[in-house]
Amino acid sequence: MPELPEVEAYRRLAERAALGRRIRAVDAADPWFLKGGVGASHVEAALAGCRLVGARRRGKLLLLDTDHGRTLGLRFGMTGRLVVDGLAGVDRLLYTSSRDDPAWDRFSLHLEGGGHLRVSDPRRLGGVFLDPDEEALGPDARAATAGQLARALGRSAAPLKARLLDQAHLAGVGNLMADEVLWRAGLAPTRPAGSLAPPELRRLHRHLRRTVDVLIERGGSHLGDLTPHRLPGGTCPRDGTPLQRGTVGGRTTWWCPSHQR
Repeated sequence: MPELPEVEAYRRLAERAALGRRIRAVDAADPWFLKGGVGASHVEAALAGCRLVGARRRGKLLLLDTDHGRTLGLRFGMTGRLVVDGLAGVDRLLYTSSRDDPAWDRFSLHLEGGGHLRVSDPRRLGGVFLDPDEEALGPDARAATAGQLARALGRSAAPLKARLLDQAHLAGVGNLMADEVLWRAGLAPTRPAGSLAPPELRRLHRHLRRTVDVLIERGGSHLGDLTPHRLPGGTCPRDGTPLQRGTVGGRTTWWCPSHQR
């Protein structure tokens, strides 16, 4: 599932392969995929003829800036992939096929030189936005300061993992990465978010930043140290304790009851 590391890979692909190229045409093959009340003709009129000049990311939202001042926002849901000129941003996503089926293409930019920038999404859980409200998202998890993380958690009584997953407070953390960060930080996902003492907050911030960088370097949110053990009978790779499974923030969650407190 595309989390921050996957969308960063998509951003780097767009930066490398699409920037500087002009959009010849827009193909909104799936009108349902267009969000914010815009139609295919509106998006076509806003983007056709523009040159792509910037590739940014805020959390799991990919932002493509044009020389006409318009910004294209791309969300990838659970199964979306970015493909530019036939090259996919990531090789593999969990819970979906790695097949490049044209029937799954939801949105395409036809670029000068004959190539394409495509969003392929088998389950149609992503979306395309024109000039999205970036400030509706919290600070990016890769760049968030310790103070911003503390404000994101606040005094909330919500479970710690649920707060980390709330994109309005902290942008970019998905289910797999949340479990990995909390496992590394030794913090239980079920704790009230506002219960962390200052040393625990500092530890969480340190592991958040490190985990994001490690997963980007490895190539995906599914490549954490905990992920292979997130299954029935799995044990903690740190101390061998049987992992506990539960639902936190509406998401399946795995943690070590021994060292995560």
